Amino acid sequence: MIARVTLEIALRKEFDYLIPSELAEQVDVGSRVQVPFGPRKVLGCVTAVAEESDRTNLRSILKVIGAQTLVTPKILKLARWIGEYYCCPPEIALKSVLPEAVRKEQAGWRERLYVRVLPLTGEVPKLPKRQHEVWNIISERREMPLQELVALAETTGATVRHLEDKGLIAITTEISERDPYAREQILPTQPLVLDPQQTRALAKIITVMDRPASKPPTLNSESAISSAKLELPLLEPQLPDIKVPAPELKSVFLLHGVTGSGKTEIYLQAIAHALEQGKGAIVLVPEISLTPQTVERFKARFSSGPLQTLVAVLHSHLSAGERHDEWHKIRQGRARIVIGARSAIFAPVDPLGLIIVDEEHEHTYKQEESPRYHARDVAIVRGQMEGAVVVLGSATPSMESFYNCGRGKYTLLEMLERVDNKKMPIVRVIDMRQAMRRGKTIPIFSPQLKEAITQRLERKEQTILFLNRRGFSTSLQCPLCGFVAECPNCSVSLTYHRKAQTLCCHVCGHTAPVPSLCPNEKCKNPQIRYAGLGTERVEDALVKLFPEARIKRMDSDALKRKDDFRRILGDFRVGKIDILLGTQMIAKGLHFPNVTLVGIIYADLALHMPDFRAAERTFQLLTQVSGRAGRGDVEGEVFVQAFTPFHPAIQYARRHDFGGFYEQEIEFREQLKYPPLSRVAMLTLKGRNEEKVKLSADHLRRELEKGLAGLKDLIIAGPAPAPLARAESLYRYQIMLRARQMTAVSQCLSILTQAISLAEDVTLSVDIDPVDLS
Repeated sequence: MIARVTLEIALRKEFDYLIPSELAEQVDVGSRVQVPFGPRKVLGCVTAVAEESDRTNLRSILKVIGAQTLVTPKILKLARWIGEYYCCPPEIALKSVLPEAVRKEQAGWRERLYVRVLPLTGEVPKLPKRQHEVWNIISERREMPLQELVALAETTGATVRHLEDKGLIAITTEISERDPYAREQILPTQPLVLDPQQTRALAKIITVMDRPASKPPTLNSESAISSAKLELPLLEPQLPDIKVPAPELKSVFLLHGVTGSGKTEIYLQAIAHALEQGKGAIVLVPEISLTPQTVERFKARFSSGPLQTLVAVLHSHLSAGERHDEWHKIRQGRARIVIGARSAIFAPVDPLGLIIVDEEHEHTYKQEESPRYHARDVAIVRGQMEGAVVVLGSATPSMESFYNCGRGKYTLLEMLERVDNKKMPIVRVIDMRQAMRRGKTIPIFSPQLKEAITQRLERKEQTILFLNRRGFSTSLQCPLCGFVAECPNCSVSLTYHRKAQTLCCHVCGHTAPVPSLCPNEKCKNPQIRYAGLGTERVEDALVKLFPEARIKRMDSDALKRKDDFRRILGDFRVGKIDILLGTQMIAKGLHFPNVTLVGIIYADLALHMPDFRAAERTFQLLTQVSGRAGRGDVEGEVFVQAFTPFHPAIQYARRHDFGGFYEQEIEFREQLKYPPLSRVAMLTLKGRNEEKVKLSADHLRRELEKGLAGLKDLIIAGPAPAPLARAESLYRYQIMLRARQMTAVSQCLSILTQAISLAEDVTLSVDIDPVDLS
């Protein structure tokens, strides 16, 4: 027998190897294997098994990694689609579907010594005092880890070994699973009574889950590059103009529910229905929203009762060992519910009945390095492949998803009222130009926001303040000569961090000491100034304004330890913190009934970025942050400070009017042929020599015009310097392609990028459906 193997080195080829007779029972499609490659031994994945090969003198597989196939045939099919659609080598796509801790050659289980009481044949022999104390503990517990017993009895391992010598206990080596939530006290919860709008939404989802399973789309598994054989609905997860067959039309739902409308309860009850059907579920949550509070809600619901199952958690803050153990719980079928960030979409849940993508508009679902997949789109494709229902949830849906509802591709479910008839918060927009006219400098807090914070402190209510910029000041400037401290590697200014007393680049991480004089040799002015503001400076101002208040800052600079995030949110929940200040990590997924005030320091920070999605992102962020207020019995209030208060994104967010914003924004997109009216591919060239990068970009443009000449409605823009023209010492040029359909463009780009010859040291990356244009 012959195994076709994709190696972990980017060659865009599969290689044939002989399967030795002693490994014949272990090798199957999806097996991880070690094979010889030249003088080296490399790891790879078996993508097909055949009886013969057209090659001769084949070498043999050396060994099989793991007791069971790690990449299931369904995940292998999904990885192939990712490689084809997102223009990346199939081996890179295959590598992304397994966590690194699972890909390793050695089994990553942690083994510990356990002490177990043996059956007694007679009386307990007389024991010395220390051994007797140990015996009393272990005879009561019957079984426990040796390390735990030694600590509890305040003794040594040798004392315990004496009991083993006397035949009272056995000490054995067993696998000890690493559970990141083992120390949490999670109390079981019961399903809540749904209100009418929740009931209607859940009923529609369950109706589709109960339909007879239709045969999923077929995929040729013999070829690594077989996109021509894929069905169109499969290749274009978001394409507006595809005519999807009726059974698949209803398999994707967009749950548009305002903040606090009870979307999570619908998720929980839909998951319970999937479990009743004997199927599993995957819940995707943006990394930033994957708070302990979110995980606890899911674990609490399924920790007991007839639908009891393990809930596995997959995200980047787990240790390698925890990630290994959580993944294997899923592969072995012990955990039937998975909650995690974008990579959790590859969890080997089988059979899969439901995929939930919470906050589906979040740009963090897009991977920034190859393969540059979007987890929401991959979820839709996986749902189609495996016949699973997909629910996209958001208070501020992406333009693409809402547009697909209008075209009949997804089913729209709307919940436009909060549960228990709680009111949406009152949003007040403060014109900071007026506040600035009263004083010489730009104030951090308007008089209205100061007064509102004072009132909340007097009433013992809590406040959340939001500013999506960390550090103390955004730049260091000399008022005499105009010098600005810039990063030597990137085209951005350095941010001043006062606590660490450093200037830091937020792109490449470069740090520099803070100068006491202007670094310009001809100036040397001691009156150097810090311009702009970040969360550190806002915290400093808060401490001076409200000395009695308990204030905590939450950003990536403040959270150094693994459990800091959980600890601060725990303190805020029980009322130990009055004012919580933070970046976007406090904008989503938090439910604190005592928060009655939210203040957004500068609402238009991201509004004037060179990105056609700038208004959409601002609207989403303002709506999401506002949604943290008024979740209890007291009505919430939101203060939005802005220098462009009449911008449509701010005004529509003030009125909680998603429909109005969508209609206005889609008109602008239609005029300029931007998504969702088209699809985008962004080609970025990078190199240390700007002239070489520019010449390569011009050459690429000419090749694109020749190679894509037959495609209709194609718009090529550029080459032009990227908005971030230099990053990590590399100059960057971009070419943007816009087309109605991306399938043909992807195929052409895949061939062209392999064949094109660029200048030395110039690299090319292709990003299909980019979300960040910088």
